[in-house]
Amino acid sequence: MNSMDFLPVWPVEMNTLFFFGFLLFCGALGGFLAHRMSWLPSITGFMLVGLIAGPNVLGIFDHASLAQASIVIDIALALILYRLGLSLDFKALIHDKALLLVSLAESALTFGAVYFAMVFMGVDQLVAAVVAAIAISSSPAVLLHVSHELGAHGPTTSKAQALVALNNVWAFMVFAALMPALYSKSAAPVETMIWAPLYQLVGSTVLGMVLGWILHLVARLTKQATQYTLALVVGAVSMTLGLALTFGLSALFAPLVLGVVVRTAEKQNLIAKLEFGPAFELFFVALFVYAGANLHLHEMVAFAPAAAVYVIARSAAKWIGVTAIGSLVRWPKRRNMTAGLMLWPMAGMAIGLANNMTVQFPILGAEVASIVLAAVAVFETIGPPVVARALRLANEVGEGEDEQDWSKLHTGTGNKDESANHAG
Repeated sequence: MNSMDFLPVWPVEMNTLFFFGFLLFCGALGGFLAHRMSWLPSITGFMLVGLIAGPNVLGIFDHASLAQASIVIDIALALILYRLGLSLDFKALIHDKALLLVSLAESALTFGAVYFAMVFMGVDQLVAAVVAAIAISSSPAVLLHVSHELGAHGPTTSKAQALVALNNVWAFMVFAALMPALYSKSAAPVETMIWAPLYQLVGSTVLGMVLGWILHLVARLTKQATQYTLALVVGAVSMTLGLALTFGLSALFAPLVLGVVVRTAEKQNLIAKLEFGPAFELFFVALFVYAGANLHLHEMVAFAPAAAVYVIARSAAKWIGVTAIGSLVRWPKRRNMTAGLMLWPMAGMAIGLANNMTVQFPILGAEVASIVLAAVAVFETIGPPVVARALRLANEVGEGEDEQDWSKLHTGTGNKDESANHAG
């Protein structure tokens, strides 16, 4: 036995806890930078510090090190998607035909615009269809964080959150619908072509629904002890994430369904209105520092032309779609002009689906991931300031209107507030 065996083996391998702490530490520096520059959203500060500390610049940690922190990022995304799911009440959604029409039209326009733009750029038709499906998705983290940071409340913010949630639902469903074609191109058995997409879609939905109902029932039984509600929610989200990873289901879609089910089932807002508090910001910080460190600058350069066209086509389609269809359903002009801009950021769902492609279909997935990740890098850079500007244009920052549940916007009170917002 060596007398120095108690010393760590060199080179030392850092663990997940260290990288989580390092992400938070870097994020605090980025937040301070943003605080000193009032025009800079804090998200951009987080990402900038991550970019500098990551593999692209200083190389303090590499991509292998980032992979060790992926479970922390999975939890952060799951909590964010759960929280976004709370903005969708399925019962109210059935009666809000205008919201459904705007969402479906904007998503269809986004898919069509990106698909034809990619085909025009010489991208394979199936690859173009996949990246177009991913383009439907929107980043909930950017909208939630920027609106919270600016104290933005009101019907436009609520509508935008509902649209973002629906965007991610449609994106996952269209992606699942394309899976048989992807399996066919990779010469997979017919059984796999049929059952694998159904397993992903139905399994993730059922998992979210079952855990959602369990969370709802337990919350009702323990409603007298509200101090444990947060533990129930985080526990349910973590179990949903863990089961999704264990059974090969979507770690992105299942938490979103969990939130929708909780919101739909509740009548007394036992959980749906739960404030996560300042501690929740830790996950936002870690997520965006990680995103900055994980920016794929090489892919951005290599696929710059296709990514640039992708960004332009997607941005125009989302803004024009919401503005045009919103006008047809008589939404206030200011809401139409600003809500579409809030859908521009693209991150979590897009990255998850692109990574899924690289694992299941390596050859096609490499091209999909390169285009999508290059576009994500652009959207994550321009997204926060665009969303911040849109919230200000909507007159819902700081002294704006009180937050309303979008499902109540068709009541008498909601209509008055809408008129006030339009007049402002």
